[in-house]
Amino acid sequence: MSTAATLIRVRLPDGSTREYPEGTTVQGVADSIGKRLAKAAIAGKVDGRLVDLSHALRGDASVEIVTEERPEGLEVLRHSGAHLMAQAVRRLYPGAKLGVGPVIEDGFYYDVDVGRTLSPDDLPKIEAEMKKIAEEAIPVRRRELSKDEAIRIMQGRGEALKIEMMNQDIPDPTVSCYEQGEFIDLCRGPHVPDTGRLTAFKVLKATGAYWRGDQSKQMLQRLYGTAWATRKDLETYLFRMEEAKKRDHRRLGQELDLFSFQPVAPGAPFFHPKGAIVYNLLIGLMRELYQKYGYQEVVTPQIFDVSLWHTSGHYANYKDKMYFTLSDEREFAVKPMNCPGHTFIYAHSKRSYRELPLRLADFGRLHRLEQSGEIAGLTRVRSFSQDDAHIFCAPEQIESEITGVVKMLTEVYTIFGFSSPRVCLCTRPEKSIGSEEMWQKAEAALAAALQANGIAYAVAKGDGAFYGPKIDYQVRDALNREHQLATIQLDFSLPERFDLRYTSAADREERPVMIHRAILGSLERFFGVYLEHCAGNFPVWLAPVQVAVLPIADAFNGYAREVAEALAGKGLRVKLDDSNHRASAKIAIAQQQKVPYMAVVGEREQRDRTVSLRERSGGDKGAIPLDDFVRRVTEENGARR
Repeated sequence: MSTAATLIRVRLPDGSTREYPEGTTVQGVADSIGKRLAKAAIAGKVDGRLVDLSHALRGDASVEIVTEERPEGLEVLRHSGAHLMAQAVRRLYPGAKLGVGPVIEDGFYYDVDVGRTLSPDDLPKIEAEMKKIAEEAIPVRRRELSKDEAIRIMQGRGEALKIEMMNQDIPDPTVSCYEQGEFIDLCRGPHVPDTGRLTAFKVLKATGAYWRGDQSKQMLQRLYGTAWATRKDLETYLFRMEEAKKRDHRRLGQELDLFSFQPVAPGAPFFHPKGAIVYNLLIGLMRELYQKYGYQEVVTPQIFDVSLWHTSGHYANYKDKMYFTLSDEREFAVKPMNCPGHTFIYAHSKRSYRELPLRLADFGRLHRLEQSGEIAGLTRVRSFSQDDAHIFCAPEQIESEITGVVKMLTEVYTIFGFSSPRVCLCTRPEKSIGSEEMWQKAEAALAAALQANGIAYAVAKGDGAFYGPKIDYQVRDALNREHQLATIQLDFSLPERFDLRYTSAADREERPVMIHRAILGSLERFFGVYLEHCAGNFPVWLAPVQVAVLPIADAFNGYAREVAEALAGKGLRVKLDDSNHRASAKIAIAQQQKVPYMAVVGEREQRDRTVSLRERSGGDKGAIPLDDFVRRVTEENGARR
């Protein structure tokens, strides 16, 4: 006597519902929908949870089929790519010990110990072995094991690092593993159904990395790779990476003589004269906007008694990134942020509601003790300045003040060509100060301000500052890479901790709110991001040298000086190259230095009072009257083009 199979109801993304026998896999659901989807399927989402295609449904559920082009599908591909790379390493180096292999942006890495340093010559061998394994189309199988059994398996394979992880990081009595042929690894999954689904991948580089990021532990080899849905996608990515190398701000900084780093000050950039011009022009732009938007600039100390940082909460929540020193038997700290210092300027006078909002801006030098492995050119430094400001306002002014900041940052980003930024509302982190009620109030206020301005946003749970929630702006550069620049942070905590007050219209003492705000953010980081965005081709207003005046022979140096003086008289930055180089060499040097305009002068130009105009993009633009050229560059400079 047969028993009818139990049916379960599956709700699909289009809202339709289908019935399947209990135990049907996600792949089975995909098969029932259509051959095209079944072939493209790489994973599934069951009630919002990403799972393998082999996952069996045991009850009514919402099911979504994930294909490899989707972000979740790419994550599965890359996760499986990490395992593929680890399997290849184990085949090539049988005694290799495996660490961890997570997915990262656009790829993955795996930490391995092969008993020696891997060289660039090893990478093609590893990639070739990966291709062999992929061609074998080995089925990938999920296994649930007791932790004791998993430890026994890893002991048999000599995987000491895996055993350490299980003993220290996995409290559960069971663990999940993924097996493909002779290879097995600890993993939550999900993964591709077989290695044949991995068709577009590449091993990128190998670097050193301490086990668990701990300098007291052994040094491993970190192998980086990438995986994509199609070969075309992979080729596009690799082209973008090559372009990124050309645009690397550290390389451009050296080639254009903008800045350098020296061993005597790790993580602290030295800006050379040309770089200082750009740096100060960024500050000048913000100072102009401060006048327009009602900010007042202040200057505050760099070193404060440590008691300040106890009151602000930085000592308890941020001390690992701070520098400390002793003087006269007192402990002091170098400021990592301007905000606590600004509270003293606010509290110096008795404040009335009529003075609010009070907008204080500060370009003060900041210092943060970043780990040596985290330092990365200008984008992660220990010494920097921000276009930092703090707005002290009444609670009812929050929305209008944030609207003003949004308007200001939109104006700034338009100047630099950053359009359609992605906006995130970052909520309370695990390590924070203040009551739950205060956080809920602050998060609701930021959400209301975004909604009032018609700004679409995503919620980034737990990414707020320790003292308050924030709005972060992410922009995409010319290579479609995302960078976090502007931040708007709402803070009810510091005004309370420093007992800030103002007298209301009803003659009552009230507590102000602080809005922390930066638009460029760290000037150093913005410099690096923008340098790569424009590939060193600064717009005329920002270029360290705006015009190179190039006489073709010494006989025309006098007229060349006259041209240079006419331009400099309008406040333009001019380089007169009166060296004995040939004209072609002078042009090549100016182009290498990415000077926007070259004014070449010779006998005809001297006679006609013109310049022969060349642009850095190449090509002779012909003769132009000197007065017209001066006017043209002056207008471009003033219009910030």
